[in-house]
Amino acid sequence: MKVVALVQARMGSTRLPNKVMKPIDGKPMIELLLSRLSQAGEVDEIVVATSEDARNRTLIEHVKKLGYACELGSENDVLDRFVHAAKVHHADIVVRITADCPLTDPALVDEVIRRFKAAGVDYFSNVDPPTYPDGLSVEVCSFEALERASRETSKPHDREHVTPYLRESGQFSTAGMEHNEDLAALRWTVDEQVDFVVVEKVFQHFHPRIDFTWGEVLDLQRQHPEFFSANRHLVRNEGSTLSIAEKLKRARQNLQNG
Repeated sequence: MKVVALVQARMGSTRLPNKVMKPIDGKPMIELLLSRLSQAGEVDEIVVATSEDARNRTLIEHVKKLGYACELGSENDVLDRFVHAAKVHHADIVVRITADCPLTDPALVDEVIRRFKAAGVDYFSNVDPPTYPDGLSVEVCSFEALERASRETSKPHDREHVTPYLRESGQFSTAGMEHNEDLAALRWTVDEQVDFVVVEKVFQHFHPRIDFTWGEVLDLQRQHPEFFSANRHLVRNEGSTLSIAEKLKRARQNLQNG
């Protein structure tokens, strides 16, 4: 059973364009994520799934230079992009990671994969319900289920966000894991400039180490909450509900704030 981690990445983010290539301590954010994810022992291959948009050329070149595969697909139909990438790399099990989560913890990824295998379900995650900090999301499904979802749903929301149909349609067996403490309000993802400021402070604190655990980040937040104050006004998963106009407004604010 081949386990392929597909990292969803693109340069055309509305609210923070080019964020995946923004440098932290001299390394693009995507490189830090891939380096951390490569320590996951349950993952057989890591593939970056990006789009055919010309803006992604720099991203693609850098990912390939690092030695990772990169597959191109639709900009907006990310579900189709995932199916294509998974098929090319002969995945039996697909792990969905998004490139705006550079604090992804390989040990947590391994745990979710192991629990998926033990549960014998179509889909398993640590996001439903959300109890882990935003930025540690790990979703695992069988390729068969992913391909079936792509055949069955035509809703733009399902196709843009990859997994809603798997989670919500009632057509698939699902299970999940919850943390023993609800930490869903903590925000460690990068959607906006203030998010980047927070994550940059985390990496700078642990520099030159990049193998710190999510538990160490949690301890850091409790000891130095001021490191994490810049983005605490933002709402989890807001991007899935914001209109294009609202996202563009945020993008202009991000440009003004540097």
